[in-house]
Amino acid sequence: MTDNSVPTRADRRAKDARRKKRGVALFIRDLLVIFVVALLISFLIKTFLIRSFYIPSGSMEETLHVNDRILVNQLEPKLIPIDRGDVIVFKDPGGWLMPQAETDQNPLVASIDWLLSVVGLSAPDSNDHLIKRVIGLPGDHVVCCNALGQMSVNGVPLDEPYIKLPPGVTKVSEDDFDTTVPPNSLWVMGDNRYNSRDSRYNGDTPGKGFVPIDNVVGRALVISWPISRWTWLDDYPEVFRGVEEGQR
Repeated sequence: MTDNSVPTRADRRAKDARRKKRGVALFIRDLLVIFVVALLISFLIKTFLIRSFYIPSGSMEETLHVNDRILVNQLEPKLIPIDRGDVIVFKDPGGWLMPQAETDQNPLVASIDWLLSVVGLSAPDSNDHLIKRVIGLPGDHVVCCNALGQMSVNGVPLDEPYIKLPPGVTKVSEDDFDTTVPPNSLWVMGDNRYNSRDSRYNGDTPGKGFVPIDNVVGRALVISWPISRWTWLDDYPEVFRGVEEGQR
């Protein structure tokens, strides 16, 4: 005997409730899948392509201001060669940075900061990195200063529109220097020339003031925050046009 009875109103309500419950479960499942996939994609982008850093000091003014956030292209120098004029982020070669005191952080804020760092939107390790402009590539002969106060690379004087100097000062470096960049290394300087502890002032460190190319995290592409300062970062190729390559 088959049961051909008509479903009651209670049966229909129970069926609708089960359907709604299943729909909510599927919605939550889909949200979790989307979240995990987005997190994975963001992690891969952060690991291999782009990272965010903030600027902790004024050594790159007026190009970069304190607390600016920048996006860094990590394909340089892994796949794309570094060039003169590039603004790069690099790990401390040793002795460039003063030891940083650990700061206590609210557990909730620390958790959010960690999550944002996973996807590349936060940079809790910014204080362990430096940002400077590349002046000399391996083999380049970098000298400062000539009678006009200019720096030269391989004998070619540079007219640098990006630098910040004290009022009335025209000499691009307070201290003279004459150096040849060794293999697999870079000579870097801050745009705020009289307030930057760069290659000029790290000659007593293990790297003698040069930055190993292996320490470079990537090239700074754009100021991403604050919005009022959003701009692409120029590498000023015209400044270095005509500079002959040094002996590699």
